[in-house]
Amino acid sequence: MRHASLLTLAMAATWLMLSGYFIGMILTFGFISIILVVWMTKRLSILDNESVPYLNILKTCKYYIWLFIEIVKANIQVVKAVIGPNAEISPSLIKIPMHTDIDIAQTMFANSITLTPGTVSVDVQKDHILVHALLKEMSKPEDFYEMHCRSAKAVSIDLKDN
Repeated sequence: MRHASLLTLAMAATWLMLSGYFIGMILTFGFISIILVVWMTKRLSILDNESVPYLNILKTCKYYIWLFIEIVKANIQVVKAVIGPNAEISPSLIKIPMHTDIDIAQTMFANSITLTPGTVSVDVQKDHILVHALLKEMSKPEDFYEMHCRSAKAVSIDLKDN
């Protein structure tokens, strides 16, 4: 019931912000559409934390702040390597183990890797992500564990121990 209520509120707020009209007929169509979508998601049994992640907004915002700081650090590291006199670029492919099988957590982790300068998620498998790292310092799998833990926590998932 909590997920249905949150989804209803989120869709109603989005409908009102995007339409900009407060005419009875349009509000009625919006109400009918929202009720129909909530009913369909409930009937399809996809009404859960993954499809209605609004309870995790604070955790997710906290993660994005941490990720922004990491992006700035990686940016500085890449710029120093590229512009520096030694040009210490040493590209490599590495497998980063994943400790969750939840799609949204895997997606958030892979996207976070790609957003970080100097690293790109090349392939995502059930148990690992293949990552291209621009610098040797960025190619240690254990260095990605904190990002993995934080991204999973942002979507309220506890990692299984492997």
